[in-house]
Formats: sequence, structure tokens, C-alpha cells
Amino acid sequence: MLAPALSLCLALPAWAECRGKNIFDALPAAEQEALTAEADSAPFSRGLLFSATKGEEKITLAGTYHLPDPRHDKLVGTLSKALDDASQLLVEAGPDEQGKLEHAIKTDPTLMFSTGKTLPQMMSEQDWNMTKAALAAHGMPAFLAAKMRPAFVAMTLSLPPCATAELAKGQGGLDLQVMTAAEADGVPVEALEPWDTVFKLFNGITEAEALEMLRAAVIGAPLADDMGVTMGDLYFRGEPRLIWELARYQAVAAGMDADEVERQMKLSEDLLMVARNQNWLPEIEAAAEDGPVVVAVGALHLSGEEGLLRLLEKDGWTIKRLDS
Repeated sequence: MLAPALSLCLALPAWAECRGKNIFDALPAAEQEALTAEADSAPFSRGLLFSATKGEEKITLAGTYHLPDPRHDKLVGTLSKALDDASQLLVEAGPDEQGKLEHAIKTDPTLMFSTGKTLPQMMSEQDWNMTKAALAAHGMPAFLAAKMRPAFVAMTLSLPPCATAELAKGQGGLDLQVMTAAEADGVPVEALEPWDTVFKLFNGITEAEALEMLRAAVIGAPLADDMGVTMGDLYFRGEPRLIWELARYQAVAAGMDADEVERQMKLSEDLLMVARNQNWLPEIEAAAEDGPVVVAVGALHLSGEEGLLRLLEKDGWTIKRLDS
């Protein structure tokens, strides 16, 4: 449940065969209001498109959603106009990084697969049986997952099963569509981090933390379709921070210990968002010195006290929301 909030995954074409429901809209009004208030307590909780200006320098920032959806068209159109004046487009991983990643996965199985203990050896029999059942719904053979690193199994289980077909076709979300538009306009596409960042991040957590992440994904797997539909709806309403708070709420509601949920949320935020935002900030500011730039990164990187928008604001940039 925590991992999909970080990737903001949903695909309307894939949902043609899904029967998911919007979990947030089904909550009692009081709980909706409480979650919304918690989300709105974070800086820049609402919005997908912003400008940051400092003197003559300008940055256009888009919070992205990584799977295909026809609702992206409006944002793509707006960003295409921003790209007309941009000196470059900055993304989490550009075409070169994606190519290196694909090559590395094909040639180095140890990136995703363990050479030590298997999952059945690391988990209790009950947890492994639950994991196998969740994997079956996602079409992944248990014998294959048994040898994978726990964090990558968790990420797989966090994706809605009905999104698999679209992913297999190579269709992408807003990131890919904006990169395609930039390349068509001759705008250079640059990555904010190396291709192996995700592996370094997951290598930085303990086995116990990775197994906790996997258990959370297993518990949340039966609601993956519903969470996917919900996250997509909230994203296109311009409320990405609410996805984060809903993930926290749903994890506890599904039976996870509240303290464990808080540990995982803190770990995920520090590891996957805060640290990366701090690394990206000087790269973004340096790029802006050479002319207007467009930055397209996962939507949850924008909001919060340690989000990119607040970090830029602290550094003297004026932030303005561009979408209504």
C-alpha cells in the first residue's frame, strides 16, 4: 500500500477490465475531511504544475504519474508549450538511463535476485503462503519471486494487476509523454540521477525493513485495483498529497500495526523522496542558470516541508501554481 503511493500508479486503458472503486470517496465525510486536512497541512499539497522564478531564471515543475492514462493529455499540452522556451527537460531517468537499466537487469541478475536466502527461508510459513496467493493474482510464479529481493517483490505487488498489460506494451505515463514531446522539439532530456539509483536505495535498507515493506504490500494486495483507481482520481483532481495520507490510513485499516506503518512511512519518505529531492535541488538550480527548464518528476516529490517546491522557496524562488 505504501509503494504505489510513491509511484502514483493507475492506467485508464488498463482499467477497462478492472472493477476497482474509489476508496476515498466511499469513506465517511468526517474521515475524508480529516485526511484532507492532514494532507493540506503540508506545503504545496495541491497542484500538479508550478512555476518557480528567481530574477530572470525560470523553472516549470510538473508532478508526474508514471503509468499511461488519457487524462494526461491536458498536462502534456501545457507542458509542450513550456518546452517551446526550455533549454532542457530534467526527469528522474532519461532514455539513456532507462536503456542502461534494462541492459543491467538483463545482464546482472543479482540486481533484483538474491544469491543468499530465499523468501520462504526469510518469512514465516504463513507470510509466505499469503505472499504466494498475492503473487498468483499478479500472474507472477512463486518460484521466481522466491529468489527476488523482498523490496522488488513488494513493488510488484503494489501495482494493480490489471495494469500489467499496459506496462508490457511499453506504454508510459506523463514522464514518457513529456520526454517524447521534448525529443520531437529538439529539447535535450537530462536525468537528475544515475540509472542505478533505485538499487542503491534498496541496498541501503536492512533485510528486516525490506521484509516489512513486503508484508505491507501483501496485506494491501487485495485492494490494489481499488487503490489504483483511487490514486488516479485523486491525482487528476490535483490532490497528490492526499494519496500519501490515504495510504497511511489504509495500511492501518488493513490490519498493520500503527507504529510499523509510521516507521515505513518515515523510511519511505526519507529514502525515496527527501534524500533525492536534496540531491536534485542543486542540479535543477544549476540547469536554470542556462535558461528556462522544465522539471518532470513524481508528484509526491513536489509537496511537503522537504519537497522540491518548499526547498526552492527557501532558496529564494517565487512559487506559483499553474493548474487550477
